[in-house]
Amino acid sequence: MIVRTAAALGALLIATAARAAAPTASPLPPPADQALARDLLAELVGIDTVHRSGTLKAAEAIQARLKAAGFADGDISLLTIPEHPTQAQLVVRMRAKAPKAKPILWICHLDVVEAKREDWTVDPFTLTEKDGWFYGRGSQDMKSEDAAVLESLIRLKREGFTPDRDLIVAFTSDEESGDANGPEWLLKTHRDLIDAGLVINPDAGGGSIKDGKRLAYGIQTSEKVYVTFRAEATDKGGHSSVPEPNNPIYRLAEALGKVAAYRFPVATTPTTRSWFAAQSAYAEGQEAADMLAMSKEPTDMAAAERLSQRPSTAPRLRTTCVATEIAGGHAENALPQRAYASIQCRMIPLDTEAGVKAQLEKAIADPQVKLTTIAPATPAPDSPPDPALFARIAKVVASEWPGVKVIPHMDLGASDSIFTRAAGIPSYGLSAVWGDVDDNRAHGRDERIRVDRYYEGVEFAYRIMKELGRGK
Repeated sequence: MIVRTAAALGALLIATAARAAAPTASPLPPPADQALARDLLAELVGIDTVHRSGTLKAAEAIQARLKAAGFADGDISLLTIPEHPTQAQLVVRMRAKAPKAKPILWICHLDVVEAKREDWTVDPFTLTEKDGWFYGRGSQDMKSEDAAVLESLIRLKREGFTPDRDLIVAFTSDEESGDANGPEWLLKTHRDLIDAGLVINPDAGGGSIKDGKRLAYGIQTSEKVYVTFRAEATDKGGHSSVPEPNNPIYRLAEALGKVAAYRFPVATTPTTRSWFAAQSAYAEGQEAADMLAMSKEPTDMAAAERLSQRPSTAPRLRTTCVATEIAGGHAENALPQRAYASIQCRMIPLDTEAGVKAQLEKAIADPQVKLTTIAPATPAPDSPPDPALFARIAKVVASEWPGVKVIPHMDLGASDSIFTRAAGIPSYGLSAVWGDVDDNRAHGRDERIRVDRYYEGVEFAYRIMKELGRGK
């Protein structure tokens, strides 16, 4: 059923897709809502929510905002993970009078990755507006989305909006570090608070701008699966003046060279085939023909080989594994007794942890290099590209950005959607704030977003919440 739906959607997109259009002025929130959205973003960026600090202070700030907006105490739950008391989850519910369907759940993580003041040109934990940009840690990933969703809740409450189904938002912890992950914990311990028929994740999908033109808007229906292995070589060691043939550093280096050279088999899914079909309309020449070929089965291996030379498309064709950490030895005048490296893989959803490990072991082909799992995979099924849901989303996208097409999308990174999908809840990534393909600073120095695009995103988040809150 999913394959037929994806194929039909892909055909529709091919028939209707247009060339990318230059950004035009988009609808913005009323001035008062823009001001509130800026205040909310400044407040959230100003709260340090790296793992060591936790999300409790940010959750408490959101709780205070919601209470001031008129949300009842019984509809707001502030929860901390017992083993991690600074990692808090704030769950709020906007109630329907007579629910016509199961609730919709928004998942919004509050934590951010580390940011050191000496590395930045501005204070990472102060929202700085400069030359048309907002700078600050989390401005892109994902406190701008958190603030947009929160502002939408407050705006809808002020307007007296009553949805036809309950709307739930969970502001959560540890999406970036993972050891106190909020959605995973809520699903295990407080499923009743967040049980839903549909999940919207503003930390995934969305639109990008390249060379001043808007590309298609991607709804994340799938994502690569994260798994990390450790490759380790050991030996008895000894004095550095008497070299031994089984030096663990050399063995490990040779193994990592084989990993770097290895390419996993090409594999496509309904989501990626639909993505290639739609993207072919935005490409030219051979690239356009190759993308169109990759939207079909069986796989055109010549087209796949050409697209594999492009960093933007290569990871969408296969599982990838890359060495990310390395260590070894214990003294500069001693032979190493141990050397190890982390190998981080992003799997096409069709692959399995065991299968990828077996392929890596075969590629390394050295029984003295041991491969173990240090971050196991959390497999999650693709969410079906539901035509009715996509049509409603496309209507809102068109109201904000006329001419922009909606396409299914597989994210190359990981998000909290893996937990809700694994729990059986269809989950879709709908980022509100457009970014630049060539200026992605999430997790990096001087993280930033365009000021005008932030306000566009605030309006989009409001319209999406209102649209999906109506009817089924």
